[in-house]
Amino acid sequence: MAETAQAQDTLAPEALANRIAEIACDRKAADICILDLRGIVSYTDYFVICSGNTERQTKAIHDAIHEDLKKAHGLLPRRVEGAREARWVLMDYLDCVVHIFTPEARAYYRLEQLWGEAPVREVE
Repeated sequence: MAETAQAQDTLAPEALANRIAEIACDRKAADICILDLRGIVSYTDYFVICSGNTERQTKAIHDAIHEDLKKAHGLLPRRVEGAREARWVLMDYLDCVVHIFTPEARAYYRLEQLWGEAPVREVE
């Protein structure tokens, strides 16, 4: 655990969010956006939100993020939820929380609208 916390210190929150978005993009995630929650909530700095076209692709995006951050930075998520069903996968990296949705789940939960006051950056 100390190794994970130390690795996170070397990757600034904004850089972490950007790297996660890059990995998702490499896995052909759709509608990738980064919400800047600094000053809005105290439990994280950024949300990275993206969609996979199917549950299989959603799981593949999760797997790629997990493996890349673990290998490149020694960074593991504090917790992961929904990976088995892969309709909405949540990965908590403390400074950055990743939400990977199927299109149906994303339309249902509408996180971007819920956090409408947060500055948002679309990633292409």
